[in-house]
Amino acid sequence: MERKVDDPYLRSAQIYPVLSPEMMARVASYGTEETLAAGKPLFERGDRDADFFVITSGEVGIFFAGDVGDEERLLTVHRHGQFTGELDHVSARSLLVSARALTSAKVVRIATRDFRRLLAGEADIAEIIMRAFILRRMGFLHHGEAGVTLIGPAGNADTLRLERFAIRNGYPLKLIDTAADPLAMDMLQELALELTDLPAVITPDRAILRNPSTPEFADRLGLTNRFTDNEIWDVAVAGAGPAGLAAATYAASEGLKTVVVEGLAPGGQAGTSSRIENYLGFPTGISGQALAGRAQVQAQKFGARIAVSRMVSSLDCSVRPFILELEDGQTLRARSVVVATGARYRRLNIPGYERFEGAGIQYAATAMEAKLCAGRDAVVVGGGNSAGQAAVFLSQHVGHVHLLVRKGGLAATMSDYLVQRIDLSPRITLHSFSEVIAVSGDQVLEEVTWRDLRSGETTCIACGALFVMIGAEPNTEWLRECLSLDENGFVLTGRDQEGQPLQSPYETAVPGIYAVGDVRAGSIKRVASGVGEGSVVIQAIHRFLTERA
Repeated sequence: MERKVDDPYLRSAQIYPVLSPEMMARVASYGTEETLAAGKPLFERGDRDADFFVITSGEVGIFFAGDVGDEERLLTVHRHGQFTGELDHVSARSLLVSARALTSAKVVRIATRDFRRLLAGEADIAEIIMRAFILRRMGFLHHGEAGVTLIGPAGNADTLRLERFAIRNGYPLKLIDTAADPLAMDMLQELALELTDLPAVITPDRAILRNPSTPEFADRLGLTNRFTDNEIWDVAVAGAGPAGLAAATYAASEGLKTVVVEGLAPGGQAGTSSRIENYLGFPTGISGQALAGRAQVQAQKFGARIAVSRMVSSLDCSVRPFILELEDGQTLRARSVVVATGARYRRLNIPGYERFEGAGIQYAATAMEAKLCAGRDAVVVGGGNSAGQAAVFLSQHVGHVHLLVRKGGLAATMSDYLVQRIDLSPRITLHSFSEVIAVSGDQVLEEVTWRDLRSGETTCIACGALFVMIGAEPNTEWLRECLSLDENGFVLTGRDQEGQPLQSPYETAVPGIYAVGDVRAGSIKRVASGVGEGSVVIQAIHRFLTERA
C-alpha cells in the first residue's frame, strides 16, 4: 500500500524505535524478566492500566480489529530492544490493540506504577517512548485503524456529533457516508440496519450501537472512568481547556494526586480553533486540537487522570474534602478544586435556529467542518479572533467566505495580522453593519439571509454552513450555591467574604476553591493567559494543602 508523505508509519525509526543495550539495562531495573510461550497474550484490547513490555528476545505481535466483517489483523511485530504500548498506556483508557507472543519470547514486564516512575526518572528514555506512543496513535487516526466504524449520512447532526466527539478525543474512527458511498446500502442490509437506526456505530467486537448518546458512546469507547467513594484527590480540576490542562499538568508534575473532569473533550473552545498563530513558541501556528492533545498527553504523563463525557453538575463546599457530583450521579472528593469550566457559545436569536445546529450551523471551523461545505459558500458571524481565524482557514477550502459583523469594522476587536489577511483575501468579503435574520433548508442548512442595519436591504445566499462566533457565556450555573459570581456570571476571585484581598488572585472566597481562565471575572480571554493562570495557581494550592495537612 502506497503511503502519503504525512503518514506517521513512514517514520519507522521513531514509531518503532530500538533501545540501546545501556537503555535496556536501565529499563530492566524498573521491572521483572519473564519468559513467554508462543501464543501467550500480554494484554487484550479493552484492558485498562496494562503493563509495559520491553522485548529482549523472540517476537511479540500487535493486533487490531479489522474492518467490519474482517478478521483480526497484525499491525506490527516487536523484536529485541523494542517495546509495546501507545497513548492509552498513559491515559488509563481502554487499549485499542492486543499483544501476544508469536514465538517463545523473553520480556521485561513493568507494572503501571513502575512505568510512571520510569517516565519520571529516565528523561531520555521517556522522550523516546512518548514520541513513539504519540506517533502510533497518529498512525491509527491517519488510517482509521483500531477504532470504530461510524455509519450514517455525513451531514446529519448526530453523525457529526459522534464523529466530532471521537476526533476531538483522539479516538480512531472510520466514517461510511450512507449519502455518498454506493456500497453503504449493502452494508446496512448485511448488518440488518434500517435507515431509522442511523447513525450507527460498529465496535471492534461487532456490537451495534444505534444512534447512541454521547455518554453511551464514550462508555463503549472506554474513554470514561468510574470513581470510588473512598478515593480522595488532592486537586480536582473542572474543565479541560488550556487553563484546566495547565493546572493539571503542573499539579501532577509536582506530585499532587490530580483528576480533570470534562464534559466533551480536552481543549475547550480553544480546541475548536483551526489555527492559533500568536501562541508563544509556535511560529508557524498550531491548531487548537493539536495544542490540547499535547497538553493532555503531558498531564497524563505525570499521572493526571482525565475523565470525559460527564461534566460536574454540582459542588458541595460545606464539607471537607469537597464533594463534586457529576452529571451521571457519580461523586468524587477532593481537598482542593480548580474551576476552569470556561464558557459556552452564544447563539443567534432567529426562528428555526435550533433545527440546524450541528446540521449546517457550526461553532468550530476545523478540517471536519470545512470538508462538509467544500466548494460552497460559507457565512461567518463575529468580529473577534476566533471569527477571523475561521474566515481565513475556511477561505482555503470553501467557495467564498462572507464575514458578517454588526459594527463598522474589525480593527477594534481583532488582531491586526488577521485583519490584514482578511483585507487581502479575494475569497473573503466583509459585510459591516450586518446581522443574520433567517436560516432555511430541508434536512440541513441551505440558505442564510442577512440584513444591512443601515439601509435595511436583505441578502439571501445559498451556503454550506453558518459559523457563529459571537462570544460566550460562563459555565457557572453549578456554582451558584457555593461561590460569588459577578453580574455576568463569572467567578469572583482575589477577595474574601468581607472584601479583603486574598494571597492568590485566583482564590475564591471559599478557601481551597480557585478559578482560572475564561470563567474567572476579570481574566484576559486568551489561550496564553489561561495557561499562565493554570500553572501559577498550583503554588497557592500547595500552600493551602500544606497549611491544612
